[in-house]
Amino acid sequence: MGKKTTYTRVTAKIMLITLLFTLVSAFIYGEYMKKNAIHTLAYEDAKKTSMLIFESLYSAMQKGWNKEDLREIISRLNHVDPDMKIDIYRTDLVAEIFGVIEKDKLAITQNRDIQKAMSGEEILNISDSTFIKYYYPVTTKQDCLRCHTNAKEGDVLGIIDVSYPVNNLKISLDEMINFFIIFIIVFTVVIFLAIFVEFNQYIIKPIKKFSNVIQNITKSHDMTKRIEVDDDIEEIDSIKDVFNVMLDSIEHQFYYDVLTGLENRRKLTEKLEEKKRVFLMIINIDSFQEINDLYGNEAGDSILKDFAHFLKDIIPTDNAVYRLHSDEFSYICDKNINIDEFKAFASVLSEKISHKSFKINSNGEVSLSATFGISYGYETLLENADIALKIAKKSKRDFLVYDETMYMAKEYEKNLEWTKRLKRAIEEDMIVPLFQPIVDTKTQKIVKYEALMRIIDDNGTYIAPIHFLELAKKNKLYHQLTKTIIEKTFQKFQDLPYSVSINISVEDILNKDVNRFILNKLKESSISEKIVFEIIESEGIENFNQVLEFIKSVKSYGAKVSIDDFGTGYSNFDYLMKLKVDYIKIDGSMIKNIDTDENSQIITKTIVNFAKNMGIKTIAEFVCSKNVFMKVQELEVDFSQGYYFGEPTDKIL
Repeated sequence: MGKKTTYTRVTAKIMLITLLFTLVSAFIYGEYMKKNAIHTLAYEDAKKTSMLIFESLYSAMQKGWNKEDLREIISRLNHVDPDMKIDIYRTDLVAEIFGVIEKDKLAITQNRDIQKAMSGEEILNISDSTFIKYYYPVTTKQDCLRCHTNAKEGDVLGIIDVSYPVNNLKISLDEMINFFIIFIIVFTVVIFLAIFVEFNQYIIKPIKKFSNVIQNITKSHDMTKRIEVDDDIEEIDSIKDVFNVMLDSIEHQFYYDVLTGLENRRKLTEKLEEKKRVFLMIINIDSFQEINDLYGNEAGDSILKDFAHFLKDIIPTDNAVYRLHSDEFSYICDKNINIDEFKAFASVLSEKISHKSFKINSNGEVSLSATFGISYGYETLLENADIALKIAKKSKRDFLVYDETMYMAKEYEKNLEWTKRLKRAIEEDMIVPLFQPIVDTKTQKIVKYEALMRIIDDNGTYIAPIHFLELAKKNKLYHQLTKTIIEKTFQKFQDLPYSVSINISVEDILNKDVNRFILNKLKESSISEKIVFEIIESEGIENFNQVLEFIKSVKSYGAKVSIDDFGTGYSNFDYLMKLKVDYIKIDGSMIKNIDTDENSQIITKTIVNFAKNMGIKTIAEFVCSKNVFMKVQELEVDFSQGYYFGEPTDKIL
């Protein structure tokens, strides 16, 4: 890499180049002005001077002055400016009448310029750009014929010879003003070009390049990347070094624990993403909170630092020990050993920890014990080791190695907790419906709603069925949830002008208790014609006749039936013709990308055409944007539902 420059040098270079260019431009333009003055302005200046001399002499001749008088006038004119010389030569036409002057005759015969002027040509001679000599031919005019009877109009009567140095040349004020205007314009343009070229080369481009590298690092979220910019600017290099030092600091904070200096959980997670076969051990200090409570956080932090050093001493492998959080550490072993050997190592490590004393302060020590959770393999190692650790804690074991039965136990524990929550939600009336609007696709006005099941938790947050519905079915609580939603939805829409869809499954239809509950509600209610039962897609209809009988029964009360998520499961065209439903809701997986997915457009168009021929209305769900809605509208779907029109809410306008 060549020698670096600085912005000070760049600025000085710009100023020097600009100044040099300006001076050269001024000199060149000055020379041009001088030459132009000599060759153009000199001619005009000399001609005017000659004409003034002629008019002065002519006035004198009209008054009858003789040639001696005229010579006196010329002599006086020559004394006005010592650097200027004026002379007059008469032609033969004048000599015939007023006599020959030898000086004139001699000058005419010896000077070719005078000879040319005698023929009527104006002659301008410039000697070495320093001296001007001008010969002006005086021609005969009408007034001259009174005295010069031998001449005719247009004949040359004489030559006025005017000579003076260039420095006596009179330059136009306009020319000078124009010179300064052009000079200022050129100077400004030069400055701008110099600044643009140099700054673009040494400032804008390096900074832009520097910025692009930073953006790439930011987008990649890779804290290990560093800025490498090949440039010639010392300041950019300094910024690069400072930024890389800052990235080093950020990386250290990002990947290292501040207290112990060990790599942290984030670094461990990235290490495990390499999918290498390793042993993972989570080391949790037993009852560490009691130490903080007894001796204070400062003493606790000191013990954690000593414990981290202790682990690094007995586990000498570089970058193998991590601090996960608080009182929890981990160790990765990628050595070629078997599980029995690793268990033996875990036993030795547990024993060494229990025999080690850690100083609290200068006067006291404390002993620690730890529990380990161990997993091995390629995937979900951290989660599996955590499960093993928790079970080891509960069973008061020094360590446990994860196996599949532990996962089943954890799932059972989770299901048991959710079962309790479900039962409590039913008992405390925390099962509620939320209502999402459905609009007429043509008018975009709300015409109906769909009732959606939710649980309200202790914080007032709505929990969606995806978290509890399958568990409710396994624990025989599902049908109770269905009846609760039906009951509350009927109450809500008793005095509202809208229709409402209620989701039910084939299991609900086949359940005698739920089936009877639905029919009784329709029989007792005055809003049966507002109710639409939306049969949720499942794995198929095995008891087809019972489902068909249910549809006939609810329709007899004025209620309507819809098939949900049409396009999957049992919702084929054959079933559709036999079930005689009123609505079909097109599966959301086809609608959400319908503005860009041509296959979804083709399938949806087929469903819409079929439904129209069958007299069935269509509903598009998952309408999430204007583009999706416009495509749904273009495909002539009857109704639209989705977040573009409104989220599920407990309030109906």
